[in-house]
Amino acid sequence: MTSPVFFTTLPSPVGELTISATSEGICGIYFSNHENLPKASASWVRDDGTRFAAVQKWLRSYFAGTTPLENPALVFAHGTDFQKCVWRALQTIPRGETRSYGDIARRIGRAKAVRAVGAAIGRNPLSILVPCHRVIGSNGSLTGFAGGLDRKRWLLAHEGVACP
Repeated sequence: MTSPVFFTTLPSPVGELTISATSEGICGIYFSNHENLPKASASWVRDDGTRFAAVQKWLRSYFAGTTPLENPALVFAHGTDFQKCVWRALQTIPRGETRSYGDIARRIGRAKAVRAVGAAIGRNPLSILVPCHRVIGSNGSLTGFAGGLDRKRWLLAHEGVACP
């Protein structure tokens, strides 16, 4: 039997977000046209109750431009060890700063794995909370983003990063 995945939605300045969680914590934040949006199944259960209160408070604070409190409990429910390592590295990028894919590859001790790092970043299930939008090309250009480059540009500008 598959454990349930609970979900709710939240309106935001970048469109409706779908937030998912297991009994252990938040496992997904997806944009409405997210490239790697998981397919809802019979194991997905709508829950608009208090399970999502902390993450909704965090996201509302973020979008209001205030510094959110500490992150709600996050769970990397799916992904390889390599992907999870990359996603943890993304969490170290401070708000208002960017890093290149090469920077992330070096941070995890895999300097030559830039393409693999890019692929892992593209599979990040926790948009905004695990800030993959803060990763840019080595030449400063905006590159792929599962939520679309317009959203990436908006999120970076919201954090005070000048975007090309």
